[in-house]
Amino acid sequence: MRVLIAGCGYVGVPLGGELIRQGHDVFGLCRSAGSLERLAAAGIRPLCADITRLESLKVLSADFDWVVNCAASGGGGAAAYEQTYLTGNRNLLEWLRPSPPRQFIYTSSTSVYAQDDGSPVSEADLVEPGTQTGKILVATEQLLLSAVPLFPATILRLAGIYGPERGYWLRNYLSGEASLDGDGGRFLNMVHRDDVVGAVVAALQRASGGEVFNVVDDEPVSQRAVFEWLASRLGQPHPAAAPENVARGRPRLVTNKRVSNLRFKTKTNYSFKYPSFREGYEAEIQCMLAAGQL
Repeated sequence: MRVLIAGCGYVGVPLGGELIRQGHDVFGLCRSAGSLERLAAAGIRPLCADITRLESLKVLSADFDWVVNCAASGGGGAAAYEQTYLTGNRNLLEWLRPSPPRQFIYTSSTSVYAQDDGSPVSEADLVEPGTQTGKILVATEQLLLSAVPLFPATILRLAGIYGPERGYWLRNYLSGEASLDGDGGRFLNMVHRDDVVGAVVAALQRASGGEVFNVVDDEPVSQRAVFEWLASRLGQPHPAAAPENVARGRPRLVTNKRVSNLRFKTKTNYSFKYPSFREGYEAEIQCMLAAGQL
């Protein structure tokens, strides 16, 4: 297959590497000439274009079998989200619509779910985010799904990604800056980067246009349980509770929910390499030990 990846960063580059390993011809969009060498080194054929600028896409051929948009806003507020996600996907849709790919995968976020009572959440639940950035993600999903069946968009709602050199809770604990929010009972939903890559490949192979899936590991887990495991594994103290005013000010304290991956696993038969944070964190700890970082 001829595959195009928009967003060749933390997820996109290893995704391209895996697709190349499987024998696909992979192209990657990049906005700057400085990224050309990095993509080429990974075996990805670089194409210079910016998804937020339709004119830069229109000079390229749109002849692709599979397209994956895993571009990230790189932080910023609502304006950055709107440009990267809503405008970016609208431009991709217009550029590709005359010759639609067989599959189009867009990586959204489980932040579209606003539940804060620890309840289980599936794709059947309403998405009513309380933040402007969350509302932009929902609008982006609706834009793509409204184009089905003429355009085969599939939405993957990703949980919090961790993996090599990334992972908020692990890094926070290792830095000695970790503290419990209240009693630590708030549920966290996570997924290892390698499983994001695996999930995208599985969706490319088995999903049908118009579907929405949660991509999260098998075990939503409380913050307290994460820190208890880390304390036991590393022989370090348990974090203390944060003062209420500090806990309330943390941007990650937006939701408290248990996101289900059952629909995705049933549809694709995907088996997570890291079914819980324990396997994923252990892999990262072993890498840090080997590198002399612990």
